[in-house]
Amino acid sequence: MVAAICKELSLRKDEINGDIATIYFGGGTPSLLTASEIGQILNTIRSIYNVIAHPEITLEANPDDLVFQSNTQNKPNVSQSTVEDAKVSQNKPDVSLSAVEDTKASQSKPDVSLSAVEDQQSAQSNTALTNKLKSYKTVGINRLSIGIQSFFEEDLKLMNRAHNATEAAACIHIAKQYFKNISIDLIYGIPKMTNERWLENVDKALALEIPHLSCYALTVEPKTALENFIKKGIVPPVEDEVAQAHHSLLIERMEAAGFENYEFSNFSKPGWESQNNTAYWDGKSYLGVGPSAHSYDGVQRSWNIANNAIYLKKIAVDELPIERESLSKTDRYNEYVMTGLRTKAGVSLLKISEVFGDTFHDYFIKQMQVHVANGLLAVADNNVIITKKGKFLSDGIASDLFKLGLS
Repeated sequence: MVAAICKELSLRKDEINGDIATIYFGGGTPSLLTASEIGQILNTIRSIYNVIAHPEITLEANPDDLVFQSNTQNKPNVSQSTVEDAKVSQNKPDVSLSAVEDTKASQSKPDVSLSAVEDQQSAQSNTALTNKLKSYKTVGINRLSIGIQSFFEEDLKLMNRAHNATEAAACIHIAKQYFKNISIDLIYGIPKMTNERWLENVDKALALEIPHLSCYALTVEPKTALENFIKKGIVPPVEDEVAQAHHSLLIERMEAAGFENYEFSNFSKPGWESQNNTAYWDGKSYLGVGPSAHSYDGVQRSWNIANNAIYLKKIAVDELPIERESLSKTDRYNEYVMTGLRTKAGVSLLKISEVFGDTFHDYFIKQMQVHVANGLLAVADNNVIITKKGKFLSDGIASDLFKLGLS
């Protein structure tokens, strides 16, 4: 797969003209890649494209993946349908070993010996994690985005996560030895999660002193164990009102801690915003390679096929496994409104006028009035931003501002 990704990068060398300022390994569980494989991809990028001197290079990772990948004797079976998606963005402003539960403890073995075995396994896990992170830093990764999700066992089991709460915190402590730029993901709106437990989650994250936090409302995917539990009444359904309350509490706690809510789901200390995320929300162009990867050049959106076997077959014969869609002016306006409203900068009235024309500008002004009157939108320095009152209603507000019927 890595060889195919490198070949796709070469086949698409003419799709990027500007300097690359961020490189993002995501799309699934890219931390299953070895450091050598990541280095191979990065070397290919540097040999083909113009990369700035100090690009932001992010790796998405799960605590369990980081340790298992470094200790293959203890590694569980891993699905080969992993998506390896190296997203390369241009023209940017700046481009686990789950705790082993020994159920076979000998009757003659005292409890203290079992504890010693567990301590040894924990030490081995930490060593594996240390080695893995060190190798990632050596090949060029300078930012980690770690999928912690929760620091509570009940939540992690409900979401069928492979790591446990102890490993979640340990992973961050070790990662901080090698990386300053670390982001963690947390999930709110989880069934049975009280406001107090959610705030405990946030406080645990803050206590780790990481500069970036991404928080997302729980989405129940179809045909999952969680969906089945909800249908059977084993687990209560996800409630929008709970998620909204959690998000409001999140904003208050993060702002009090000196974090900025620079995008609906993202919080950072000043100067630690994700350059990759910022470029995406600003509508900048990006190139995505690997199965299922998406790209955008400012006018046309494209995506690779998801099937790994077909992807490999097409790349082998120098054929790009891509489907494309050209966006009309209306499509691009609607996308700008949707993404802009999610950010602290908001939607620029000047940009709407200059890029899309007076018809779109006048339409936006007309449609926004009711939301301004209701305190959901505010105008500042010719930018229209979502107020705290309107934040959790941003999708509905955006849909009211969408323009239909124009090309």
